[in-house]
Amino acid sequence: EDLIERKLVSEQALENARTQVASLRAQLNSQRRTIDLAAAQLRSAQVQLDYTTVRAPFAGVIIAKAAQVGEIVSPLSAGGGFTRTGVGTIVDMDSLEIEVDVNESYINRVSPGAPAEAVLDAYQDWTIPARVIAIIPTADRGKATVKVRVGLEQKDPRILPDMGARVSFMEERSAAPASTAPPKGVLLPATAIVQREGRSVVFVIEGERANARAVVPGQSVGELRLVEGIANTTRVVREPPADMQDGARVTIK
Repeated sequence: EDLIERKLVSEQALENARTQVASLRAQLNSQRRTIDLAAAQLRSAQVQLDYTTVRAPFAGVIIAKAAQVGEIVSPLSAGGGFTRTGVGTIVDMDSLEIEVDVNESYINRVSPGAPAEAVLDAYQDWTIPARVIAIIPTADRGKATVKVRVGLEQKDPRILPDMGARVSFMEERSAAPASTAPPKGVLLPATAIVQREGRSVVFVIEGERANARAVVPGQSVGELRLVEGIANTTRVVREPPADMQDGARVTIK
């Protein structure tokens, strides 16, 4: 417009330039819409590609292949010989369990967390530590049994799915009763225990002498200290001076 005012270009040239700018802007917007559409198509294709991959819910080993190429897989069988309800069976080898039938007369002796031992039919001399995981809350009325899940606490490549096993349920070991015996030693004033040559000693009064006697200090009871190494009737110096040595002469007051 400045050029128009200065008579350097014609109004027709300005109009042509404006038309060209509008056309280019329209082309730019069209290309942007094309890019957005292509991106949406790419995302859709990626989703469709993901549908072709079957991902396991956990890491494990496939022990059975249930479907072949060309067969239909559906959560619920739609009928026909080419429909399968799964593609395979996967086993978590790090958390193998044993399901055992326990006679309902003995189920009251089994509890979750209780220790157990398992012996595989293939390895009769090998005892595997185990532990009760859970008791299935239902009974088989025909066999009068209750299913119990038992987890193996030892990993070994010899343990394979569907192996036969026998399980023995162990009794819980009760904690050792707390000791009720009184503490050993003699209660002395804490000030009577001093250090001499890197040892804890008390000065025992024997006649007119104070003889150093090594002791083993124990727990404190207020201003008293439990010590081992002297008899209950032994007389000691209550507050030995810092320079008192073994055999020092004392005066009893």
